[in-house]
This record gives sequence, C-alpha cells and structure tokens, in this order.
Amino acid sequence: MITCIIQARMSSSRLPGKVMQKISENKRVIDFVINQLQGSKRIEKIIVAIPDEREDDVTYDHLMSKNIFTFRGSLNNVLDRYYQCAKSNSSSIIIRITADCPLIDPQIVDSVITEFIENKFDYVSNTHPRTFPYGTETEVFSFDALKIAWEEANDNYDKEHVTPYFYKNPDKFRIGNFSQNTNQTNYRWTVDYEEDLTLVKKIVHEISKNPILTNHIIDLLEKNPEIVKINKKHNYESRKN
Repeated sequence: MITCIIQARMSSSRLPGKVMQKISENKRVIDFVINQLQGSKRIEKIIVAIPDEREDDVTYDHLMSKNIFTFRGSLNNVLDRYYQCAKSNSSSIIIRITADCPLIDPQIVDSVITEFIENKFDYVSNTHPRTFPYGTETEVFSFDALKIAWEEANDNYDKEHVTPYFYKNPDKFRIGNFSQNTNQTNYRWTVDYEEDLTLVKKIVHEISKNPILTNHIIDLLEKNPEIVKINKKHNYESRKN
C-alpha cells in the first residue's frame, strides 16, 4: 500500500491553528492539502495523522465530516505517530507531507515516488539538496526503514521531525534525492506565517485550475511580481535554513 500520511496539528507556534485557517470560502488549509494530493496517480491512500490532544478535536471533527481517513497519535513524537499510522494501515511505502503545504504539487509527489520505486531506495526527498519551491516538500520512505528509525532513534529532534534519522545515517539506508536543473528555491508558498497565508489566498483566487501545479503558480508570479512581495521576508528566512 502506497500511503500518503499528512501530519497536522493545531498547536503551531508561528501561526496557531493554521491547518484550519480558511483559504477560500469553503476550503481550509488542510482541505487544500488533501485536494491537491488527490491529483496523484500513484498514491493509494491518504491519511491525516493528528495529535490525540483536545485542541486537535476540531480538526478531527472536520475531517470526519468529510470522510477523510484520520489517525491520532503522539503530539511530540511524530515519528511514533507515523510508525503507528503506517503499521495500522499496512503501508509498505509512505509519503510524508506536512499540512503547511496547501499547494503541494501532485506531479512532483508522483515523480519522487517514481524515483523511490525505480531505484529501490529506502528514503528519497526533493530537499537534499533543494531545487524546488518551498511548499513542495515531499519525502518517500519504506515501512522497513521507518521501523528501523522508530526502533533506534533516541534524539527528540529525530522523533519530532520523523526523517532526520534517515539522512543522518547514510550507512544504514539507501538514500536518494529528486532534483531538477532549474533552481526555484526563490519561491515560497508554504504556510508558516500570516503573510504566507495571504499569498496562498491570492494564488488560489487567481488560479482556477484543479489541481494547482507549480508551473501554474510560477507563471502567475512571473507575470505579477508584486504578489511575491507579500511574503518576501519569510522567503529569505527559508533560504537561510
């Protein structure tokens, strides 16, 4: 089972409750993440993994009302949340997407999955090194690799961020990276701050396509450079990290 697990929580420090923020009249951030991923041709199941905390009940109720597969687990040990979710759903290949990527590109996701399968990697991302815009982050790994990380990772950072144990231990895993010739890291449509949310709302208002792809967004931004200025200061911050 090729399973996409979207991690989401209400307790984001920089923009609390962002997963339930409205982007359009009828859709919230988490709705857009799911809708975009439904454009994938390779993902077989989409699950939203949220903390088993009272403040996340609002997200759970929202997802249940839309018949979205949902899993609840540890707030801070997200590695355990992923492992338990994947195990309970008999997942052999896991795609990790974070809920701050409402305009995740399903074609990029499929390309990373293909890279993973064709080269028999244990872990592949499009961020080591990064050539794609911020907001298109995709990680793919096997359940077997996830199980090793779950059993062996002791660092709290590794548990919170799920995948660092893979690329910190290249001797234990076959690791790959999906990149492109063009460097598009000057673009950012991940949602961490209020300005990011404003930018995404503007993009969604201007582009009526479904799903909205990276080339659609870049075409819009190149023709309307003033839109890029909306979250420009945070784009610089991203490139430093």
